[in-house]
Amino acid sequence: MDYLNGLNPSQKAAVEQTEGPVMIVAGAGSGKTRVITYRVAHLIRKGIDPFNILVLTFTNKAAKSMQERIFEAVGPEAKNCWMGTFHSVFAKILRVEADKIGYPTNFTIYDTDDSKSLIRSILKELQLDDKLYNANFVYNRISNAKNNLISSAEYVQSEHIQSEDRAGGRGQLGEIYQAYTQRCFKAGAMDFDDLLFKTNVLLKEHPDVLYKYQNRFKYIMVDEYQDTNFSQYLIVKKLAAITENICVVGDDAQSIYAFRGANIQNILNFEKDYPDLRIFKLEQNYRSTQNIVEVANNVIANNKNQLQKTVFSEKEQGEKIKVLRAFSDNEEGKIIAENIAQTHASEGLNYRKFAILYRTNAQSRAMEEALRKLGIPYKIYGGQSFYQRKEIKDLIAYFRLTFNPNDEEALKRVINYPRRGIGETSIERIIVAADQHQKTLWEIITNAATYLDGRSATPIANFALLIQSFQALAKSNTAYDTALHIAQHSTLLKELYEDKSVEGLSRYENIQELLNGIKEFSEREDIEERGLDVFMQDIALLTNDDKDKDPNADTVSLMTIHSAKGLEFSQVYVVGLEENLFPSQLSLNSRTDLEEERRLFYVAITRAEKKLTLSYATSRYRWGSLTNCEPSRFIEEIAPQYLDLDFKVAQKPNQSSFFDDERSNWKQKDSFSKPKPATTPSFKTKSILPKAHVPSEGFSPSDTSGLQVGMEVEHERFGFGKVVHMEGAKPDLKATIFFKELGQKQLLLKFAKLRIIG
Repeated sequence: MDYLNGLNPSQKAAVEQTEGPVMIVAGAGSGKTRVITYRVAHLIRKGIDPFNILVLTFTNKAAKSMQERIFEAVGPEAKNCWMGTFHSVFAKILRVEADKIGYPTNFTIYDTDDSKSLIRSILKELQLDDKLYNANFVYNRISNAKNNLISSAEYVQSEHIQSEDRAGGRGQLGEIYQAYTQRCFKAGAMDFDDLLFKTNVLLKEHPDVLYKYQNRFKYIMVDEYQDTNFSQYLIVKKLAAITENICVVGDDAQSIYAFRGANIQNILNFEKDYPDLRIFKLEQNYRSTQNIVEVANNVIANNKNQLQKTVFSEKEQGEKIKVLRAFSDNEEGKIIAENIAQTHASEGLNYRKFAILYRTNAQSRAMEEALRKLGIPYKIYGGQSFYQRKEIKDLIAYFRLTFNPNDEEALKRVINYPRRGIGETSIERIIVAADQHQKTLWEIITNAATYLDGRSATPIANFALLIQSFQALAKSNTAYDTALHIAQHSTLLKELYEDKSVEGLSRYENIQELLNGIKEFSEREDIEERGLDVFMQDIALLTNDDKDKDPNADTVSLMTIHSAKGLEFSQVYVVGLEENLFPSQLSLNSRTDLEEERRLFYVAITRAEKKLTLSYATSRYRWGSLTNCEPSRFIEEIAPQYLDLDFKVAQKPNQSSFFDDERSNWKQKDSFSKPKPATTPSFKTKSILPKAHVPSEGFSPSDTSGLQVGMEVEHERFGFGKVVHMEGAKPDLKATIFFKELGQKQLLLKFAKLRIIG
């Protein structure tokens, strides 16, 4: 059996153990897919009928890849295995058995949009506030109930659930769930969650059907078992009850989908369900260097709730893990873009070898802008470019309209968003009136009473007034004050804030990130013009190539860590490693949530093959104010000997004694990269990471009219520095200052917040 020859002893043992319950604990990069496919091939070679083999995966891509590999090993018989995602396999079974639970065999499958559309109709009929009962929120609540096998009847009978809903001011969620269930049933439709929920109902209420499939699926394999929810767990447990020939494959350290209902206890408690379980650990990592693997082990060791394993690599030692520090998220983007450009040029690597991973979607903005400024091509994996996201385009349309009321596309986009009673019919009337009278849409709108009937004229006139008030404000206010006012008074911010679903939260964060970017722009000390119209020009230049992307182009990959699971890249940058960002603020209230967050960091680390870079910012704009950031506890958990800490300090000029203190401190760098004698007091990684500059007590900017080359200064954000060059004439005098921690910056003196030291 030639295919067994390429396996290591652990992999081979897992493949050959075909009988009884088996758990394969597969560390990151340990050849998990190979083991699953060869195990299926081995079963077929042993004479097991492929029709009796069921393989469940989480993605169609994984199922297709496995089937192709099995085909290579055993030929066309591979096609006869039952192989696919949970949803596709059980949809297939329901098509045959649907009549038993009162559904037609040709039942419709509602996608997420269909489900949300039906929810919106029900909200309308029940005359409920669709902001409080947001369709996304309601959909997620129903979905969560179904994944925990709670029917609509049980939902309304549960005092605990009802009191939880009432406490959140949404006491009618149960009524909506009931109406939704009835409407789906009446329409002969199932949603995605029903495909598993109804399978559970079918197997529970019809023992004959359960017995039929228990005898059909004599060998069951489940990939990514750590990502299963209660509903999936129960189906698998029931189907395997007779033969117990069940093999689950997964890695508890990569369980990162609790927000989607995944329950890590399924893999942690598997032994309790099957006491005679055989466990095989795939501990050799074939993907990453030894340093990267050791760092991942360092980090995950801090989780108490886990299966014990020791992942190792026999690849080269590899580079130390670089830690980059920036003073803001924009600078973080700039440093990383420059690092990629440099590595791309010096090592001749394709851009597709690089990936930037972040905790939240909103973080892509700073990265995208920095890459674009350097002309580095990139793609957003599993999502849209920041400026192509609907909520961003909506707010920018308001900005565009403020500066150019004749922008018809922008006008049509926001005239009734958020809703203000200007329907499609009214918009059509505006367009017709503009055509008849040879006027622009804006001229019609500003004279609504003249051109339109009274009923539709009032809300249209109010909208015109709103935009005119934005125009007046923009003339005398900063970019940020104008943008925040528009976001608030258009009620767009309120609309997104009230959507408490996961998607709604992400959209709100994106808007906040846009406002943060504008705030940073409006406080720049190196440019003269800082109005919102100037910011808009910058954005237009950055976004004009969004639509011309070749899907096969050589690009840097940008994605959230959740989207990165299962992927690998030669060079990986994990950005935004700060407390309250990663780990997320929401995860700090319980050990369970924090451990999930640490597993997410583990996933991020283990995407890297050759080089891993971590970065953090010492300050970020949040809600329009600059806040100092603490480096993440996750960096603290990495032993210093694996880290390369380079904070530009090494680039200081040597002609001055100004940096002597820093130079002597920096020499400590080598003291922890070598083995230390036992007498040396140990110190934590975090203690040597630079934090945000704290201005000297009583800091106040000096009069800089007499500033000269050679003077030492303090900046409230950038810290201490020395003036190395002056250019221009008053009032537009510019100073180039070499800051100890950041290197050179050029500042317009009339805006610069500098204290002259001497």
